[in-house]
Amino acid sequence: MDLRCKTKVYPDELPNTSVVIVFHNEAWSTLLRTVYSVINRSPHYLLSEVILVDDASERDFLKLTLENYVKNLEVPVKIIRMEERSGLIRARLRGAAASKGQVITFLDAHCECTLGWLEPLLARIKEDRKTVVCPIIDVISDDTFEYMAGSDMTYGGFNWKLNFRWYPVPQREMDRRKGDRTLPVRTPTMAGGLFSIDRNYFEEIGTYDAGMDIWGGENLEMSFRIWQCGGSLEIVTCSHVGHVFRKATPYTFPGGTGHVINKNNRRLAEVWMDEFKDFFYIISPAALRQVAGDTGDESSNGVELNQIPLKLCTMNIHFSMLKKGVVKVDYGDVSVRKTLRENLKCKPFSWYLENIYPDSQIPRRYYSLGEIRNVETNQCLDNMGRKENEKVGIFNCHGMGGNQVFSYTADKEIRTDDLCLDVSRLNGPVIMLKCHHMRGNQLWEYDAEV
Repeated sequence: MDLRCKTKVYPDELPNTSVVIVFHNEAWSTLLRTVYSVINRSPHYLLSEVILVDDASERDFLKLTLENYVKNLEVPVKIIRMEERSGLIRARLRGAAASKGQVITFLDAHCECTLGWLEPLLARIKEDRKTVVCPIIDVISDDTFEYMAGSDMTYGGFNWKLNFRWYPVPQREMDRRKGDRTLPVRTPTMAGGLFSIDRNYFEEIGTYDAGMDIWGGENLEMSFRIWQCGGSLEIVTCSHVGHVFRKATPYTFPGGTGHVINKNNRRLAEVWMDEFKDFFYIISPAALRQVAGDTGDESSNGVELNQIPLKLCTMNIHFSMLKKGVVKVDYGDVSVRKTLRENLKCKPFSWYLENIYPDSQIPRRYYSLGEIRNVETNQCLDNMGRKENEKVGIFNCHGMGGNQVFSYTADKEIRTDDLCLDVSRLNGPVIMLKCHHMRGNQLWEYDAEV
């Protein structure tokens, strides 16, 4: 933490907060560590209550034993029980609805708040109630519980697959802050586990999308919505909260992890991403179809891949993916969310890319999106699932997107997600490197007449 954070003075009159913590079969030690750190490291006059939402846990110690234990804590702690496994999103909605604080602070159930974590968050909301704020997330080892400070030089982004990613804070944002690292960082997206929001604004902006299941994608959906609908999203660098990052999710996703996340991502893509949703669909074909017999049915309202208007460097793409045994992913009815977007007079996704995330992995302007095919051999350029600094490959064209998807951008890059085709030496191999936007070895000329 920047030492200047310790000298900051915050207003005496700050909004109070309800802290909402959802848990499902959480370990006793990590759950109580979270609760105690909230109580012991926060001014009590700023804590309206702590709300624990039990998402249908099965462990006995999380029932009556927990209820009796929290009765003796210094701050009011309320336990809400979900009748059945509902997932993080719906459980948080239940907790938020029961809360009384002027601000709602959401935390995961395996956190440790540090001294002075709360005041910077509430002070920023007091300055602007339409600002949603996140602490810097410090790392707690799930093996040793070693505590490692997080960086104030990263912010939230996402890739073509709509996976949240941390990226270096760009120079333009550092310039805006004029070198003062105690000032909040404007972030395009948030990780979603830990944040504070004015409770009235939470309602005005549309809370969570209750049509999403369990968790996954809700953080990007809320991030896009906040920015596109007139709010702002910031990482408050003087607020630190530790988080236990587990190597694997210790619980199941009813319906299957892939299906749940694909459904959620489809909902956010359909409502908020406009024509740029094509990048997600073409690189993640599983978001559009699944093997029959998992979950879903033929009457679901998916969009067939061959209905997406795609342009190619060499020829029009043709998908014939909805074969026997394959059905469309049902992502539910999004009409209410689209009406919300209309009522809030939200800006298009192109505005978001232009003004909030100009260094996004999704190019704002591009000529083509699809496969690069040798029409004589019917072979396609394929990233082969390889990573940065590895060679690109050639494989039989399969027409299923994924590893054979590239975009020819207005900057004359050939990119797949955040990697660009690069030739670093004369007659050297074509490899994939981080896109640097400086042309040079990543400049590709294409002549449709050749």
